[in-house]
Amino acid sequence: MTPDFALSARAIANLQDRANALWHRDAGADPPLETNSAATQPFLQTVVAQHRANFELWHTEDRARAPHAADHDLAEVKRAIDRINQRRNDLAEHCDLLLLEAFTAAGPAGSSGAPLNSESPGLMIDRLSILALKIYHTQEEIDRQNAPAGHAERNRQRLALLTEQREDLIACLDHLWADALAGTRRFKVYRQLKMYNDPALNPAVYGGNAKP
Repeated sequence: MTPDFALSARAIANLQDRANALWHRDAGADPPLETNSAATQPFLQTVVAQHRANFELWHTEDRARAPHAADHDLAEVKRAIDRINQRRNDLAEHCDLLLLEAFTAAGPAGSSGAPLNSESPGLMIDRLSILALKIYHTQEEIDRQNAPAGHAERNRQRLALLTEQREDLIACLDHLWADALAGTRRFKVYRQLKMYNDPALNPAVYGGNAKP
């Protein structure tokens, strides 16, 4: 592996947290990447873009849950969710591609005989992104004024569990990266091959366009 490229799951989680805090104040702002590595910067930019897709997805789905949402609004939101979810998945795949490209310059991502990890780094980064959003909004509920009795305590328990899950996932991602560097485990891009956005593959779309 090139010496100026390093994956740190802790740094990724911290970046996602900074982005959450920033975007809830200014959705159009870009969080600082805090890296001096030219090799790492495109990867971190992709991590941020992937997290932004999850951020948009979270708040777009909330629009669909509004009690007084009109049918027209729900249809518009559903189409937006499909578009954002496709972008989210594409960016998770792109994270893996960038990591594999970095390995290509220095050797394979684990020897060909090494066990294949069932989950790629990009998918783990996506899970970290969702956990970051859950943690942010759970803290909001802890701090919520005039909440029902016991609400804050229930959310403190929820926050403790979410934090534990994220710590576990951070450790797992760091271990996968270390094993890949050592050649004892490998990963590859996990192509999700979504069908619902492809008019050539989704019968609900191409069937509806068929002429009688």
